[in-house]
Amino acid sequence: MTTRSATAFDIKNPGLAHEGELRAEWAEREMPVLRTIRDRFKKERPLRGIRMAGCLHITAETANLVLALQAGGADLRMCASNPLSTQDDIAAYLVTLGVPTFAIKGEDGPTYKRHLLSALEFKPQLTMDDGADLVALLHGERQDLIEGVIGGMEETTTGIIRLRALAAEGKLKFPIVAVNDSDTKHMFDNRYGTGQSTLDGIIRATNMLITGKTVVTVGYGWCGRGFASRAKGMGAHTVVCEVDPVRALEAVMDGHVVMKMDEAAKVGDIFVTVTGGKHAIDAQHFDRMKDGAVVANSGHFNVEINIDALEEMAETKRRVRPFVDEYSLEDGRKVFLLGEGRLINLAAAEGHPPSVMDMSFANQALGAEYIVENHGKLKPGVYRLPQELDREIARLKLNSMKMGFDTLTDEQAKYLASWESGTV
Repeated sequence: MTTRSATAFDIKNPGLAHEGELRAEWAEREMPVLRTIRDRFKKERPLRGIRMAGCLHITAETANLVLALQAGGADLRMCASNPLSTQDDIAAYLVTLGVPTFAIKGEDGPTYKRHLLSALEFKPQLTMDDGADLVALLHGERQDLIEGVIGGMEETTTGIIRLRALAAEGKLKFPIVAVNDSDTKHMFDNRYGTGQSTLDGIIRATNMLITGKTVVTVGYGWCGRGFASRAKGMGAHTVVCEVDPVRALEAVMDGHVVMKMDEAAKVGDIFVTVTGGKHAIDAQHFDRMKDGAVVANSGHFNVEINIDALEEMAETKRRVRPFVDEYSLEDGRKVFLLGEGRLINLAAAEGHPPSVMDMSFANQALGAEYIVENHGKLKPGVYRLPQELDREIARLKLNSMKMGFDTLTDEQAKYLASWESGTV
């Protein structure tokens, strides 16, 4: 085990470090793309001396991203991007790598805020967000720390929504690479990663049989597509609720029943929100749910479920299993909320499998390198990682899977770039 330790940190138990190291090693076996980038970074040191603050889920996969960034020369501090997503053994392991880490699974709101500030106080040059909390703090109460920040990366849809709103108001002060916009991120991480890990979290929390249940997916973006398809594959009767008519039509074509949330609330056994919005499940929906309904969220923030309304409607509340809270309503019905309405795949399970985070975190690493290389050229705004880098990540992933793919001949490339050839 690496013995170098951080001089400042706030974690649950430093004694868990060896367990964390073993889990990080296990994840690394499924992360060949990030391993390749790490090997190159070790030789080229493109991030030498760059101070980075990372606000990500503190998981085994994140530990491997940290190792890659360290190999590139970065000086890192890390904090959690969700109060329930931290794996305490990984937090301890990061400290042994010399990374000041501020993350404790189950931390309360004030502690979470303090940890964010602790990650920022060493005046980072690059930010690395999952939900835009670091960037929001820098543009809010800690504007004194913005000077010297050359850019940042954002991991998730919710964060990008916040950042684009900030940019639209003309208030964003530095460039951000929208990692989630890369095809090798959202098409795989959101669809396959969220699909599998959300079901994993629900099953671990409840031990429920999915087969035969009516599962309602609220939101049919990439995450919703992934979750609904996997629930259907496990034998569930799948219902989708969506505000976008194009996505709703796609859900119908994919074999799901589509209906308004007011109607779905009456028939669902399990409800999962993946919208990125607010109060997708609201008081009137709880009022229609049948006894025993299970409600979970796999969007970034717990505001997707109106938990305050559920609290007001409930006569009693008790925890009946880890990550399962029972709300008893006035008429005797019981509604079960999983993981306090936070990301159920990380609250009750381990998050996405490392094989998909391999591509997501490859985008993070290359995003950091891209910002450093283009410092001074990028104006404040939200950018997609160049498509050639996205394609390189896909190529590396295919190679690691021993899968071949074709390339265009010169004749084919010329044809596709011309207008002369046609029917006649």
